[in-house]
Amino acid sequence: MQKSLVAEFLGTFWLVFGGCGSAVLAAAYPELGIGFVGVAFAFGLTVLTMAYAVGGISGGHFNPAVSLGLTVAGRFPAARLVPYIVVQVVGAIAAAALLYLIASGKAGFELGGFAANGYGDHSPGGYSLLSALLIEVLLTMFFLIIILGSTSSRVPAGFAPLAIGLGLTLIHLVSIPVTNTSVNPARSTGQALFVGGWALQQLWLFWIAPLAGGAFGGLVWKFLDDAD
Repeated sequence: MQKSLVAEFLGTFWLVFGGCGSAVLAAAYPELGIGFVGVAFAFGLTVLTMAYAVGGISGGHFNPAVSLGLTVAGRFPAARLVPYIVVQVVGAIAAAALLYLIASGKAGFELGGFAANGYGDHSPGGYSLLSALLIEVLLTMFFLIIILGSTSSRVPAGFAPLAIGLGLTLIHLVSIPVTNTSVNPARSTGQALFVGGWALQQLWLFWIAPLAGGAFGGLVWKFLDDAD
């Protein structure tokens, strides 16, 4: 259990530092920024790399919504759910803290949105609360279906991290303009703590929607998996 928790901490740290770090440090770099596409691939690559690195130790969740969805689907013991969520949130906060220290070392640093998630005036594209709610639930649900399906005994072993990483990349390509893409309450929490204000006020959505989507995804996969 202790090694699993350390693995989850490291995996979530890497996801937040790599994904949010690409948004904060590289997305809008003068003339050569990586843009939305680069950020989307950064998030996907963090999950892909750490799923291969430590997925065999902890299962490679790195996300409270994933842990909940796996629990609902009967693929993860409920007794481990809370400890996993705690270390995931701690890992995300640690990554956000280190990212803040690095980003603030640049002359003229301004915190700005710091890759936090938001809706309404704080949505990159000005999308409403309802739009944010719907897309976060839907995309998290499909993320869980991808995870559960690609790790099923029905498919060849060893390729699941590729499907999961590419799935997360696609999710970001779709939803960065809407919410800056959460689908992960831990990732949202780490950034919101440093932005404060509006980010903390809107954080509730980025817990409720991904957790609901994760649970729905677990239920859908449980139905499909029992169909035979």
